[in-house]
Amino acid sequence: MTPIIDVTSPIDLRQMSDAKDWANTALQKRPARTEFFNSFATAIVNYQKPNLHILELGSGPGFLAQHLLNTVYVTEYVALDFSGAMHQLAQERLGTHADKMQFIERSFKDDNWIAGLEKFDMVITMQAVHELRHKSYAVNLFKQVQQLLKPEGMFLVCDHYAGTDGNGAQGMQNDQLYMTIAEQYSALQHAGFSKIRQLLVLQGMVLHQAQL
Repeated sequence: MTPIIDVTSPIDLRQMSDAKDWANTALQKRPARTEFFNSFATAIVNYQKPNLHILELGSGPGFLAQHLLNTVYVTEYVALDFSGAMHQLAQERLGTHADKMQFIERSFKDDNWIAGLEKFDMVITMQAVHELRHKSYAVNLFKQVQQLLKPEGMFLVCDHYAGTDGNGAQGMQNDQLYMTIAEQYSALQHAGFSKIRQLLVLQGMVLHQAQL
């Protein structure tokens, strides 16, 4: 069996300087992020469930949270990230929504990261799954997400993809860090999700919606 070798990150998002640099350039590098934000919001509206409790994994500087909290009604929004620096940036951005926010500094690479967390109507994540630093860990992460979902709960997962999409558009080159679109779908299946839909593919990223 070939050993798993984690792909080293060129930046340390726990450092405020790197966190700020990432936040300042994210939309410039991926302007399609706004379209993905809208797709997340549409999926949440179509879910048609009141009193939504949402967990975001790898919440970063709060871009997705800000868009959703300004667009749809959410009762509680829990932001989980391994970077205190990112949480600080998010708290500054989301100050007007402080009554709905909870920030948890924890890494979803840790085996027990779900310990003590409640059940959620939705778990969402954008551009964060690859921070596992190797694609082989994704199935286990998705299984852990299942444990946090209420019955009929929904998982919305967006990340970069390796290879090309159905139209031949090129994604990322590193096929150890990033899954292909087919591998992302397969990882959700192997984790036990059966209702899987591809919501958006654009600019090297793909968004899937999954339920049990």
